[in-house]
Amino acid sequence: MIIGLTGKNGAGKTEVANYLKSKGFKSISLSDILREETKKKGLNEKRENLIKTGNELRKKFGPGILSELALKKIKEEKRVVIDSIRNSSEIVELRKNKDFLLIGVDTPIELRYKRAVERERIGENISFEKFKELEEKENSGKREKQQLNKCLNLADKIIENSGTVDELKKKVDRILSKL
Repeated sequence: MIIGLTGKNGAGKTEVANYLKSKGFKSISLSDILREETKKKGLNEKRENLIKTGNELRKKFGPGILSELALKKIKEEKRVVIDSIRNSSEIVELRKNKDFLLIGVDTPIELRYKRAVERERIGENISFEKFKELEEKENSGKREKQQLNKCLNLADKIIENSGTVDELKKKVDRILSKL
């Protein structure tokens, strides 16, 4: 079984991935793949550089490249969670696996911004206006760019994550219990 996670920045995808990891899933993040590629280019890991690197990889190797790279890393694993899916072609690539489920994690923008600032990643100490501007760039309709709204619309299940971590875990457990 492969569970894919999609959602906007700060929605709680990594929290869901970590919870699934605690339940025996191997975890891989498409964002971590982008961080590796961004470092190879000698750039820091701020969000804008990650977006640019992802767009360049999709343009050069095709829009499903990040999923292809992730699938190479997981090989024969039986239970996997893939975090940070941001392009519909990545979903198409992952859906080639018969046991694939896409979960969208959705949260209001104000709460996502608060979370992003609190986690103190490089490049996330930005204004709310800049956060919204970057998010607009992440919702391109272009094939080789990020398509967060489109990915959320393709999700098999949506988790609304405006509550506590325990509430989030219960929502994940409900989904798992129906598999």
